[in-house]
Amino acid sequence: MKQKDDDGIRQLWVKYKKSGDIQLRNQIIEHYSQLVNRVVNRIAPRYSDYIDVDDLLGYGIFGLIDAIEKFDVDKGIKFETYASFRIRGAIIDQIREQDWIPRSLRNKAKEVEKFMEELEMKLGRQVQDKELADHMGIPVGELHKLLGQVHSFSIISLDEQILEMIDGTTSISDSNSPEEQAMIEEIKRILSEFIDSLPENERMVISLYYFEELTLKEIGMIIGVSESRVSQLHSKALIKLKNMLKRVNVF
Repeated sequence: MKQKDDDGIRQLWVKYKKSGDIQLRNQIIEHYSQLVNRVVNRIAPRYSDYIDVDDLLGYGIFGLIDAIEKFDVDKGIKFETYASFRIRGAIIDQIREQDWIPRSLRNKAKEVEKFMEELEMKLGRQVQDKELADHMGIPVGELHKLLGQVHSFSIISLDEQILEMIDGTTSISDSNSPEEQAMIEEIKRILSEFIDSLPENERMVISLYYFEELTLKEIGMIIGVSESRVSQLHSKALIKLKNMLKRVNVF
């Protein structure tokens, strides 16, 4: 049955790319609509207090249409992977445009980044929560609260870049020069080394979130901590990554 479905969608792609028929495109959209639902289900819990889920679905559909229009069926790339990034990118772009993140939260995020970078540079290694809290002059509980508060901001600023760098999705474009391709490969190497250097709990969160595409709640159930603790670990890992990439002049 699945082989029959696969043959059917392949034929639909070939016909659409030859004719550009909108009705055929609509059939392709319907076939892959669950991709939008899947991406939105991962994103929605973080933004549901600020943005209506139906709006996120709408943004995702625009991303799916963009993916269908730009997808090259002859390149041998799996459409589901390519489309997921386009859908996610369209949603993130719209969230950024709405600029819903309060200035106070942006300032908190930058403050944590600054103190963590200072201490890492001083010690020459990644820092423990207690060390960072002491350096900031606050209790560990207050640090954890801050990391939870800045989680959405950390993700919105780095999420797409990390996902693209991990899978090299930017290399899908024909416009990349050999120099750009070499830079992408270097970034992937740096990311791989960075992830391997993380403490086990942070490494597990990054792996499950980006590679297995689990939600924070699902990750918490696997590693035996609360969803809020997963959020804190994720924030801390992302801040470390941002500081590390700045030091090697990637950003």
